[in-house]
Amino acid sequence: MNETPRPAADRLLGHRDFRLLLSGAAAAQVGNQVTLVALPLVAVLELDATPFQVGLLTAAETAAFLLVGLPAGAWLDRMRKRPVLIRADVVRCLAVASIPPAAALGVLTMAQLYLVALVVGVATVFFDVAHQSFLPQLLPREHLVGGNGALETVRSSAQIAGPGLGGGLVQLIGAPLAIVADAIGYLVSVVLLWGIRVEEPKPRPEPGRALRAEIGEGVRYVLGHPLLRVIAATTALSNLFAAVLMAVQTVFWVRTLELSPAAIGVLLSVSAVGGLAGALCAGPLARWVGQARLIWLSAVVVAPFAMLWPLSGRGAGVVLFGIGSAVVLFGSVVYNVAQVSFRQTVCPPELLGRMNATMRFLVWGTLPLGALAGGALADAAGPRTALWACAVGFLFVPLPLLFSPLRGLRELPVEDQPEPGTGQTAEAAAAPEADPAGARPVS
Repeated sequence: MNETPRPAADRLLGHRDFRLLLSGAAAAQVGNQVTLVALPLVAVLELDATPFQVGLLTAAETAAFLLVGLPAGAWLDRMRKRPVLIRADVVRCLAVASIPPAAALGVLTMAQLYLVALVVGVATVFFDVAHQSFLPQLLPREHLVGGNGALETVRSSAQIAGPGLGGGLVQLIGAPLAIVADAIGYLVSVVLLWGIRVEEPKPRPEPGRALRAEIGEGVRYVLGHPLLRVIAATTALSNLFAAVLMAVQTVFWVRTLELSPAAIGVLLSVSAVGGLAGALCAGPLARWVGQARLIWLSAVVVAPFAMLWPLSGRGAGVVLFGIGSAVVLFGSVVYNVAQVSFRQTVCPPELLGRMNATMRFLVWGTLPLGALAGGALADAAGPRTALWACAVGFLFVPLPLLFSPLRGLRELPVEDQPEPGTGQTAEAAAAPEADPAGARPVS
């Protein structure tokens, strides 16, 4: 008698190394979401920061993608990925753990918050690029959509639980002490990553290859591929306006809507339900409408809901902000699962680090620009005006997709690349003559 095939989710969760990677991501993401609430509240409530200072703090968190985004990919293609993930988490743990004692001693300043944000941002660049390049070494190609969907489910679940936890902790023990949860999350992630057993021999770069040449190869690969180029342009535009929102929303909630820290946590948690729904629906939607069609449809359908942010008000009016965030987050997660899985599938294994780093540089590099613009606009004209600019900007995000070859495709083309085996390194999986033939974005 033939055995009934196990569901894809069971096969993924039965994969020990992927289960550890997923659990580590869960621990770190919950801590991240606590800090998402607590760090700007430290600036606003403890240090009485102006909207521009909060925008500058947001810019410091993301400036690393401009500073080290491109070389990070080339460096990572010369390194084992798991040790990079562990070291990055250790650095992030130590950085955020410096805030509570400084606050307790009365010596915490905005300068320290800027420095912590910058250090965490640099470590996050290396962690995120290594993480996306490590997953295809754990899972075969046909499981990448499921694996990315599981990771997005974890992140979305953390976005539901973390902010509520963060808001409650800020209300009970104050914003600086609440950040301890983030340090603990990074520490748990380190322990779980340490337990992964996948064979990962050190990559052997070609003799005589200069770092600049390897960076250029990654840039040419992304910009030379018509679909990756459009995905990069769309995501960069989306992140530009998302950064305006990130820089303005805490000041808007505290000083315009007069929300308490606990209420802010609840608002973020309720909004994150949309992200969880997107993670759960991404796979079925991709099979139903097609992966290529899903990328542009997700951006088109949800963009108008950003208009609910500036329309929100005190009392019951805050519900509009939550609905807008939930729908936009749903679309963002669906978009991410579809396009990240495509990137991991289409890219030659030996270029994964540089491809991911190039995409991160292009699409996350707009974040500090948007944060500074949002903070400056909120300072000059008020947080609500800045939110109107953000919402109108989101209406233009889908345009690159609508005027691209994606409009005529149902499924994304998959080039004939070597199969990334479970446990195989990039070098072992890649054919010797493999050469990038031209073929992200948020995340």
